Amino acid sequence: MTTTLPLFPLGTVLLPGTSLPLHVFEPRYRQLTVDLVTGQLPNQSFGVVAIRQGWEVGPGNATALHTVGCEALLHDAKPLPDGRFDLSCRGGRRFRLVSVDTESAPYLMGTVEWVADVASPPEVAEMLPLLEERARAAFSRYRRAAFEDDPVVAAEGEALAYSLANDCLLTLEDRQRLLEERSEARRLRMVRRAMHREAGIIAALHAVPAPLAELGHLPHRN
Repeated sequence: MTTTLPLFPLGTVLLPGTSLPLHVFEPRYRQLTVDLVTGQLPNQSFGVVAIRQGWEVGPGNATALHTVGCEALLHDAKPLPDGRFDLSCRGGRRFRLVSVDTESAPYLMGTVEWVADVASPPEVAEMLPLLEERARAAFSRYRRAAFEDDPVVAAEGEALAYSLANDCLLTLEDRQRLLEERSEARRLRMVRRAMHREAGIIAALHAVPAPLAELGHLPHRN
């Protein structure tokens, strides 16, 4: 089954269960915010999809989008002078982008289908507690390498890999692969490998590097 969802292309990846602050200043996304707040759009939700080619700002600047995105659930919209907004959102369900409508609204409208995880076979499900423990250990190593405290991560199960990734400086490509992965076990392995890699880089450089993918984009202003 497919549904229609307003789209907000960004130069980042929203992960399920994680927070997303947005500063809305472009007219088309001001209108999107008004439509969400006034109930013109149901459920106060929209789709965040990462830009594959192009930029966030300006009509037509996002020339290609990733096909898997994440629903953003609007928690709060604070109006600012000149019609701008500060939004507080949280990641919801994942979706696959089927088609994009550029005509019916000032902002993009997407036809999407929701994406769910594939159930783990029993022999894999038995390994999940061990994979979670290893992912948490990799997270602790990363945080120590980055000269930061090692916070307690309360997330469990399907949400754990997303929560760990959101607290680390991973590339857009890393985050997009996590979003697209439908196996909980493979997600935990992926985030563990990524954090070990980044911890090694930090230890070698004695500094926290910026993701290479960010160097090809304009500053993130949404």
